[in-house]
Amino acid sequence: GEEHYNCISALHKSMRGSDENASLYWLARMLEGGEDPLYVARRLVRFASEDIGLADPLALTQAVAAYQGCHFIGMPECEVILAQCVVYFARAPKSVEVYRAYSNVKECLRRHTGPLPPVPLHLRNAPTRLMKNLGYGKGYKYNPAYKEPVEQDYLPEELKGTDFFKEQKT
Repeated sequence: GEEHYNCISALHKSMRGSDENASLYWLARMLEGGEDPLYVARRLVRFASEDIGLADPLALTQAVAAYQGCHFIGMPECEVILAQCVVYFARAPKSVEVYRAYSNVKECLRRHTGPLPPVPLHLRNAPTRLMKNLGYGKGYKYNPAYKEPVEQDYLPEELKGTDFFKEQKT
């Protein structure tokens, strides 16, 4: 029933709040109540990117490993795998930078009216002579060929200067 959603919400919010004791409690309450460990593991995969993100990029690796470990051995043995992951996540630094930036990109796309801007010609591949003659790939600077990062635009002209990491939702 509703407690299924209440408990996963409590687990998520306890990890987000860096409370390892509460995180373990909600995990155990779910597992001892018969929750599918793979459901919990899937939620941990999401949490790794949504709440920890770039503050600890290894969190996603931890979550996927926990999911696979649970898949391989099942209950009751996998409970300690999930417990380790939950405590790791509660203790991990948190960052929603990527989550917010991606949300800003989605909002930009939803607000856009008319056809979306075309991919700039210099960013297009030119596998045929016709495409090369049309200017596909012309002027593209292949970064690995330079000692320093190159100055080059990667967004469509209409979005030049946009920084989705700084954009605020309206």
